[in-house]
Amino acid sequence: MEAVENLMEDARVGNIDALYELLRSTPFILESFEHVQFMDTLLHIAASEGCTHFAIEIISLKPSYTDGLSPLDLALRNGHRETVSRMVQVNPELIRVKGKRRITPLHYVAQTDDVDLLVEFLLAYPASIEDLTICDDTAVHIAVKNRKEKSFNVLLGWLQRTDYSDLLDWKDEAGNTVLHVAASTNQPQACFLDIYPLPFFFLVET
Repeated sequence: MEAVENLMEDARVGNIDALYELLRSTPFILESFEHVQFMDTLLHIAASEGCTHFAIEIISLKPSYTDGLSPLDLALRNGHRETVSRMVQVNPELIRVKGKRRITPLHYVAQTDDVDLLVEFLLAYPASIEDLTICDDTAVHIAVKNRKEKSFNVLLGWLQRTDYSDLLDWKDEAGNTVLHVAASTNQPQACFLDIYPLPFFFLVET
């Protein structure tokens, strides 16, 4: 269908005017994307291309497009930080959308040591810290297993100053807490987390 192909191209280049022009002539065209593969929705296309404003318009018009594989994840992996931040402002729940292996955007930034986005996500949706991967890993498990010291420090500071401190006792599918992982991988800075509490806003600047 030519109109659908045109709309997909509008999403790739971020042409909002063309989007609304097409909606006037074909009011129900967005429904054409309800049953396509997750990666092919207009929101996913716009997010992967870093078309921030177009992505925000689609989130507003069709919130259902945020179900399934996260468009926020696509924007993250393609390095479109402004798009990521704006999408989180409009719909913080995107932080908790699980992708492959139930990895969320919070897990991803913990693994990549992107502490700025890690802090932004925690502030936008604190409960996202409770999300688990398919292996029952928390974001803290992920940071320690990948030796991401900055991410670990930020997460630790956050946990120590919120109601989520018991998360440090959560176990992955192998029965390991964060302390077990730290000890088995020779990471002493994580082993002494109960002895040397670290201030959250100091850690943000590391």
